[in-house]
Amino acid sequence: MNTQPQRICLLGVGLIAGSLGLALKRAGVTERITGLGRDPQRLARARAVGAIDHATTDPAEALADAELLVLGVPLGATATVMRELAPHLRDDLVITDVGSAKGCVVDDLRTVLGGLPAGFVPGHPIAGTEHSGVEAAFAELFDGRRVIITPLESSAGAAVSAVDWLWRQAGAEVTAMSVAHHDRMLAITSHLPHLLAFGLVDMLAQDPDHEEILGYAAGGFRDFTRIASSDPVMWRDICLGNRDAVLEALGHFRRDLEQLTEKVEAADAAGLEGVFRRAKATRDAHKHGFER
Repeated sequence: MNTQPQRICLLGVGLIAGSLGLALKRAGVTERITGLGRDPQRLARARAVGAIDHATTDPAEALADAELLVLGVPLGATATVMRELAPHLRDDLVITDVGSAKGCVVDDLRTVLGGLPAGFVPGHPIAGTEHSGVEAAFAELFDGRRVIITPLESSAGAAVSAVDWLWRQAGAEVTAMSVAHHDRMLAITSHLPHLLAFGLVDMLAQDPDHEEILGYAAGGFRDFTRIASSDPVMWRDICLGNRDAVLEALGHFRRDLEQLTEKVEAADAAGLEGVFRRAKATRDAHKHGFER
């Protein structure tokens, strides 16, 4: 395994994989970036924006001499695409992904391949926008952003080094942690907020006066609900793929929401102010982290 792979295959060239391709080309560290997918028109757009050098719908062609494969497909499609790729995988191929949940990806590869390849190192860039598609890709997406890798006991050291190198070349800071820790942390910091934003906007959409209500929405509402413009299919797959951790986060939030409701019902001014002060202190103390 090459710890500084020069021939990269991007499977599913959307916002994240497309931005990765642009970032790697900006860095000038690759020999060739191949885009693999089912839709020739989408691949043509990826090539037009400069995210890839070569496009193909043929897995055998794409993986013939690839050194590293990036799975950029929705979580719900992982098992399907891995069945198609399985006959073309080599022992020396490094494999990583960009999914927002890691346990389900590990389970899918183990099930489909009958085990976990030594070259497999799960990964997750903590970056993105509410937009999707390669047309929204840009080379600076990962600059100064964190990428979490979750090496497995089966992951070869050279594969871990290759994935670490890949993301650092794209401008990211790389952190390693366990799969379980990643999934619990992201359920709280990302998956739960998206659920709340989607749920709030959907609640308002069902109100008979929603047009008037939304007409008076202020900046705070806009900022909080911006992420409800994200890809519904992608977030469906994330919530189901990380179901246990998401349910745990929802349970904690439900209990806190019930306590907050009780404070409002009781006109508990001191209790409400206490919650608000703790929240403000936490937000202010971790301002840099919130704004990364």
